[in-house]
Amino acid sequence: QVQLVESGGGLVQPGGSLRLSCVASGGTFNDYAMGWFRQAPGKEREFVATCSWSGGATYYADSVRGRFTISRDNAKNTVYLQMNSLTPEDTAVYYCAASPIVVQNPTHYKYWGQGTQVTVSS
Repeated sequence: QVQLVESGGGLVQPGGSLRLSCVASGGTFNDYAMGWFRQAPGKEREFVATCSWSGGATYYADSVRGRFTISRDNAKNTVYLQMNSLTPEDTAVYYCAASPIVVQNPTHYKYWGQGTQVTVSS
């Protein structure tokens, strides 16, 4: 059983940056691809980014490519999401998740964190 705990969310002005962190425990972190998803009020959960177990392969949603960067530190059992040039449309609860394969479909992710709120507003 893998437990995931996100942190780093908060209120930021448009154009600003935030870095989310997700720490894993209770399992072998290296066994999993890690992903970030988000869910805005009244909307379905959507894929944001994912990376392979080594971090060597990364994939992004079109809406965040070029602004967000996913990375991981396997020595710290942590995955990050660096978010730059934030817009109000990025406002959502952000979740990290672990999957045995690198995939965008959330149904393949076995473990989920509790989420962290990101609000982009002036």
